[in-house]
Amino acid sequence: MVRRRIIALLAAMGIAAGGLAACGSEDPTDYITANGSEPQNPLLPGMTNETGGGRVIELLYSGLVSYDPQGKPYNEVAESIESEDGKHYTIRLKQTSFADGTPVKAQNFVRAWNYVVEHSQTLEYAFQGIEGYEEGIAELPGVQVVDDYTFTVALKEVQRDFPTQLGYQAYFPLPDSAFADMEAFGQNPVGNGPYRMNKWTHYDSITLIPNEHYQGARQVHNDGVKFLFYASLDAAYADLLANNLDVLDAVPDSAFATREEELEGRSVNQPAAIFQGFAIPERLDHFAGEEGALRRRAISLAINREQVTDLIFEGTRTPATDFTSPTIPGHADNLPGAEVLEYNPEEAKRLWAQADALSPWTGEFTIGYNADGGHRAWVEAVTNQLRNALGIEALGKSYPDFKSLRDDVGHRTTSGAFRAGWQGDTPLLSDFLVATFSTTGGSNDTDYSNAEVDRQIALGKASDTMEEANEHYNLAQVQLLKDLPTIPLWYSNTVGGYSENVSDVVFTWTSLPALEKVRRIES
Repeated sequence: MVRRRIIALLAAMGIAAGGLAACGSEDPTDYITANGSEPQNPLLPGMTNETGGGRVIELLYSGLVSYDPQGKPYNEVAESIESEDGKHYTIRLKQTSFADGTPVKAQNFVRAWNYVVEHSQTLEYAFQGIEGYEEGIAELPGVQVVDDYTFTVALKEVQRDFPTQLGYQAYFPLPDSAFADMEAFGQNPVGNGPYRMNKWTHYDSITLIPNEHYQGARQVHNDGVKFLFYASLDAAYADLLANNLDVLDAVPDSAFATREEELEGRSVNQPAAIFQGFAIPERLDHFAGEEGALRRRAISLAINREQVTDLIFEGTRTPATDFTSPTIPGHADNLPGAEVLEYNPEEAKRLWAQADALSPWTGEFTIGYNADGGHRAWVEAVTNQLRNALGIEALGKSYPDFKSLRDDVGHRTTSGAFRAGWQGDTPLLSDFLVATFSTTGGSNDTDYSNAEVDRQIALGKASDTMEEANEHYNLAQVQLLKDLPTIPLWYSNTVGGYSENVSDVVFTWTSLPALEKVRRIES
């Protein structure tokens, strides 16, 4: 290694240094180091809906479709994806291989898709539009192998954007070896992407090395990638400044005002497909029915988003006008009902009083957040605004890491509101809405259900053109602005940086770096 992590610095910051051996005599690989976090689940495409595992999955696997850094789709494993009616698709594959040298065949896609559905994995919702889909079904009737390199997909309804969706990781293939022991495979996965797994040291790091069998468009320009798991963004940023971390995709809020000077031209601030807010489950006291509707609206109106984005984020966030992202085609910033996202403390007080007339407020209002994600400052600012505007006790609830927060969210054991967001998987409005707000969405963490939202989403999927589809998706958002299952806050920019030891650092439309492009500067 050209650099060593500073053990004393890490110890002082509470960071485990157990992964150092991987960069020493036992493993001489000159990894490009990047920030990461402990994946919530085994590294299976159908089980991963958080960035800790997602950023690894994206390098280990390749889909039928991939997206360039600007979000433009292109065929990767697919030779062609054809349909005459937007409902019945024929998919032909290029001849490619997994990292173990075995060929990627049609059955590897079909079998992987069936496994996700049969075992009710997290991203099962991605297959609900396929003909014959039923929860837990062993085989999807609408997906059939034609020959080794061809399969067909029959959908329930017309979906003109289906080919674009196929870049989503739920649709990635699995090798035959995965099905012998899926649990073990998830700890040491074999994909078909530009990298292959080298070592996963839990709660410390994951190392990847180039996949010599990869023949796709994402050419690797380095010896490997090492994701280092940090307990805080401040610790990661300190390593970046010391040139002990090569690429950081999110700097701490404490460095927003100083990052450009400190990084001397190696900082990045660009739009990304990231929505942020906080969710309020209906199961919480005071947040169901008419009372809940009044309180949600009051909370939203009590938040001064412009003040937080200016003072806390130093212009690296943009106040939200909807539930998607301005970088996505079809985004609108003037939806009917969007005034609920504007600061109006007087109206907030009035609505809160109306809710109190139905049932007096008791207890405290909390927003759960992960301490390793740099969220403390904005949570404190927002809860302070709620205290001042509504006269209630509002405060943040800190979780030590993202996995801990997501575990409580997944088990429905959160005692209050919690940080919620979405980082685009596909450059479509539906990507931000279907998973999080449809009744059957796999990431619908509040169990929100509204028939009008479901209806408009269904109409959007069936539309003949993307323009028509986006009209329906935005009508679904009009209803969401009335119900506010999640309180929209702002859109994130990619605010990252890189060390003096690397070049060719490109951050993509999703905010993640294209790590395969990063080159080591030889000293």
